[in-house]
Amino acid sequence: MPDYLDILTSKNDRHGVIQLNRPEKMNALSHNLRAELFNALKDFELDPEVKVIIIRGSGRAFSAGYDLSGISQANDDRDYVEKRSGLPSVGPIHPGQGQWPQHLLSGYWQIWELTKPVISQVHGYCLAGGTELATMCDLMFVAEDAIIGYPPVRAMTPVDVLYHPWQMHQKKVRELLYTGDSVTGKEAVEIGWANRAVPVDQLCKVTEAFAERIANIDSPMLQMTKRQVNRAYEIMGMRTSMQVGADIQELGRARPGGGTFGRMSREKGLKAALDWRDSPFEDYASAPAGSPKPSGATW
Repeated sequence: MPDYLDILTSKNDRHGVIQLNRPEKMNALSHNLRAELFNALKDFELDPEVKVIIIRGSGRAFSAGYDLSGISQANDDRDYVEKRSGLPSVGPIHPGQGQWPQHLLSGYWQIWELTKPVISQVHGYCLAGGTELATMCDLMFVAEDAIIGYPPVRAMTPVDVLYHPWQMHQKKVRELLYTGDSVTGKEAVEIGWANRAVPVDQLCKVTEAFAERIANIDSPMLQMTKRQVNRAYEIMGMRTSMQVGADIQELGRARPGGGTFGRMSREKGLKAALDWRDSPFEDYASAPAGSPKPSGATW
């Protein structure tokens, strides 16, 4: 496999590992990181020795979200599209308004369509775009104390990828998306968002052991089973609902007041914008002194 700048890759027994590797940025999902991630997934897809793929993060978080550098600088629709130059190749380009969420969906459907199961191994902060990546994997194993949530719905836009209704009860969907609040890894399992929660020091061992358990099934059988499950959810409307959700996300960005966060970020800096967004809730970037805080990317 090629050398990468923002991820690490390895093979252990019958599973491959892709490790997001921007720990100084809490694994913020830059365009380059996502491009490398998709390339590594394709490489493992073609490797006959790999039967299951694990995605995890370096440092103290899985991912704090999309890298906001540049994104929050967009001033109008033309700038908004221009800021998307250099996007990873994930299929359709979707130029014009609404390009960003549709582009994200094109990438996540690649994970969906891989023949091999993909497991997200989540620890620390898993926020906003980080939750989209983790959730769109086939399985999600989490640390009990992981912090998982989608704070951008407080002031920026509705969610880019509306996976929530397919993961948990309607009332919990509304609770989380009406507030942007987070849940712990343990709570994520209780509401159906994740498969298993274990102490963080056991997470790697448990996730890899389960990957090897899956690997006992021959690859053609796994491929057919994954396709069977995928198609059932597609018939129920999962793809269409996410595409419609992406269209509404764009409407949310264009709403009155929709440019406040970006303007504040340009004029006062990203930290000030995040404090403005989260201070009424006293969490995330505006948590009380002494509390752990994400920084740099919470889209």
